[in-house]
Amino acid sequence: MKQQFLSALICFAFVLPTAAAEPESDRPDRQPINSKVMPAFETLADQTPMRLAHNAKTPEEHQAWRKEFHAKMLELLGRMPKRVPLEVKWGEKKDFDAFVRNKIYVRSTENYWVPAYYFVPKKLEGKTPAIVCLHGHSGIYPYMREGDAREQEMCKKLSLDFALYLAEHGYVTIAPVVRGWNETSLYKDKHSCRRVTTNTFMLGMTPMGLRCWDTSRVIDFLETQPQVDPQRIGVAGLSGGGTLTMYMPILDERVKLVMIAGAFSSYRASTYSIPHCICNCLPHVMQWGDMSDVVALCAPRPVLLINGTKDMIFPIQQAREGYEKLKQVYALLGVPENIDADFFDGPHAWSNNKTLLFLKKHFGGDQREPATR
Repeated sequence: MKQQFLSALICFAFVLPTAAAEPESDRPDRQPINSKVMPAFETLADQTPMRLAHNAKTPEEHQAWRKEFHAKMLELLGRMPKRVPLEVKWGEKKDFDAFVRNKIYVRSTENYWVPAYYFVPKKLEGKTPAIVCLHGHSGIYPYMREGDAREQEMCKKLSLDFALYLAEHGYVTIAPVVRGWNETSLYKDKHSCRRVTTNTFMLGMTPMGLRCWDTSRVIDFLETQPQVDPQRIGVAGLSGGGTLTMYMPILDERVKLVMIAGAFSSYRASTYSIPHCICNCLPHVMQWGDMSDVVALCAPRPVLLINGTKDMIFPIQQAREGYEKLKQVYALLGVPENIDADFFDGPHAWSNNKTLLFLKKHFGGDQREPATR
């Protein structure tokens, strides 16, 4: 009897009607199946509000926003090393037509010294403004008019030699070798960004935070130099160096002026959507604000944005939108003249269309007209 019942049940199961799978094309009310990673990340970005985006309407609201967002950005930039006494070792000295160049090493942490090239113009009158010049992923040599034929051609084509250019126009400059490149690298012919990123993340740090720390120690050195006016120290950088320049005013109030080149757009349009070096990643930042919010932390200090309209990794549309937002911030604070932009017709490169006029306006110095390379 039991066997007959089971047989009947099995037969009944076979004759039960089944719902046919509905073809995807016949489901107009449902979202198409996506198995691609970037559309999924785009949706996640759409669903991630920037909780501390700037929306202040009064100077008082701006100050309250700045206090909260500044604290958050310090947290995101990560833990900083233990401070050690300032020590400097002087190395090779070279004489050029317009300046003297010294190779120095600045002690940053207990077991790391920052290599840097220090440029002092020959004709100085009193205390002089100083600019820390930060290189990008091509390393230090093309920024020094040195290296192999390819690097020297890159220097000319992309105007990478702004440390020398500004020294030739009367400003003290210093070009650190950013941690992970050239003599600081683990590898002979490439940078160590992946190792720097992995190790800093595991230590509760970030590449940007640690490299900014190194830059801050270079500023410690500048303050000891008799030629330098410590109230007129600025930072300038291109590409990865431009990104460091964007974050430096957060960590160091001694930075009185910045020139950010080939690094300003929006996180969503650049680092998030376009392949970049992992070292440009700042964990969690898109939950809190955009690049324009980060730069707004510099206000009211002078900022010059430099972007090539044909820069393929920092899209110009979002750079323009961010600039418009920053103009509103600076107008709110009563210093609209302290924000400017050079959106030039060119690629991912530096431009001197406005640098000398911008420096003269805010720091004083050389009165010659800028020469566009």
